Amino acid sequence: MGDFVTKLKYGNTNTFFVRGTRGGLLVDTDYAGTLGAFYKEIKRHGIDLSDITYVLATHFHPDHIGLVGGLQEHDIGLLLMETQVGYIGFSDSIFAREKRTDYVPVNPDKAVIIKCAESREFLQRLGIEGEVVSTPCHSPDSVSLILDNGTCFVGDLEPIEYLEAYESNPKLKADWELILSRGAKTVHYAHANERAIF
Repeated sequence: MGDFVTKLKYGNTNTFFVRGTRGGLLVDTDYAGTLGAFYKEIKRHGIDLSDITYVLATHFHPDHIGLVGGLQEHDIGLLLMETQVGYIGFSDSIFAREKRTDYVPVNPDKAVIIKCAESREFLQRLGIEGEVVSTPCHSPDSVSLILDNGTCFVGDLEPIEYLEAYESNPKLKADWELILSRGAKTVHYAHANERAIF
């Protein structure tokens, strides 16, 4: 995975910390109610909360953004793609039915909103070489982070191995063609182990 990418497993969703030379990016979080487990996991890997400059959600389903609002309260910024703006409250009604989760809603006023085309320049400010692209096959707000070294994070995108089984799914094919065109070599999924692309 490389010394600058750390896989964090503290629930059902794989999340990742990308350490840049001038800041850090957390890709996804787990479900609400896992904050204590999150703190233990980052401590286990030698990561301080202050190392995390921004969090990027691959999409706004509840098992990916459960801790985002809570992290915002600790002055961690939300990196929000323009294509995601209308989906920021998607999970609020789900969490409203689960009072025991201590869910903190995502605060759009504490988000930095950019276009995917601006993501490379933004990430460079953190000392991270890569870009965020829109991969809307799973959900309209889904994005993927692709680093220049070939490491990519795709959230819940169907694995590339499934392409042949989904011949009639041009959206999935288009997403993977975009990812591959950016030089992806190793894919990190939210609910599966990472895989090399051959």
